[in-house]
Amino acid sequence: MARVRIEVVYALPGGEDAVTLELDPGATALDAVLASGLAERHPEVDLGRPKLGIHGRVVPGHAPLRDGDRVELYRPLVVDAKEARRRRALRKS
Repeated sequence: MARVRIEVVYALPGGEDAVTLELDPGATALDAVLASGLAERHPEVDLGRPKLGIHGRVVPGHAPLRDGDRVELYRPLVVDAKEARRRRALRKS
């Protein structure tokens, strides 16, 4: 069976760290993150409870991958989105 070619991306404040991989069929989103080495390069990544997505849709770590998928590893929010909007509104008034 043909291997699946995927990209794993971790967004950073000043850019992104992206890795292209070929994995065996049946590989999962978490398999891709582990194979990418992103967790080793970015120790802030919590592999115990990673927040992952495929093409912008949040998925569990056991989500199967298809050829051409883009696995995204999300960072935790620094500020809740509602709180950020409230702070901006207060600054404008």
